[in-house]
Amino acid sequence: MIRVKICGIADVASALVASEAGADAIGLIFAPSRRQVTPQRAREITAALPPFVSKVGVFVDEDHHRIEDLASACGLQAVQLHGAESPEFCEGFGVPVIKAIRVKDASSVERLADYQVSAFLLDTYDASALGGTGKAFDWSLAAHAAQTHRVLLSGGLTPENVMSALTRVHPYGVDVSSGVETDGTKDHGKIRAFIRRVREWEFAVSPHG
Repeated sequence: MIRVKICGIADVASALVASEAGADAIGLIFAPSRRQVTPQRAREITAALPPFVSKVGVFVDEDHHRIEDLASACGLQAVQLHGAESPEFCEGFGVPVIKAIRVKDASSVERLADYQVSAFLLDTYDASALGGTGKAFDWSLAAHAAQTHRVLLSGGLTPENVMSALTRVHPYGVDVSSGVETDGTKDHGKIRAFIRRVREWEFAVSPHG
């Protein structure tokens, strides 16, 4: 089954829409971003979600102890490290770690072997932004990485192109943020459409699965 993570959730209503539509995980951004949430807001969102929806905290070059404290305080079930964190930094957390890699070229995915983490999120490299760019990268690089690693495909995904992306890459999961937004805020219709397209693709590939 393709896992679906809706990232950049900043309010309870959007979290519940994602959950009810079948999202496997929601992403809460603690790093500086227009989608950043406070610890209090994060707790409100995680408390409102039903069980079996993973709550993932997104951090960028944050202090190790602060990440652990926020994970505990906010009920996070995984952390996504989206900065320049070293392989050593990514070890020793009490919850699974997803390491984000900003893909610029083939050399970007060669780094994956250095990390001992639960999964990799492959996002588009952009010199001016750490994520949420709405731009895609060369999916052939992700397809190659997905053969040997647990890959979450991100970067430029939308309800319109996610089925094509899945066909090209066959990732462990997909991650979307700006692709389900309208004018910078989460669009509940787009969230539902994105997840529906993923499930339609799954059914087409394995109708008896």
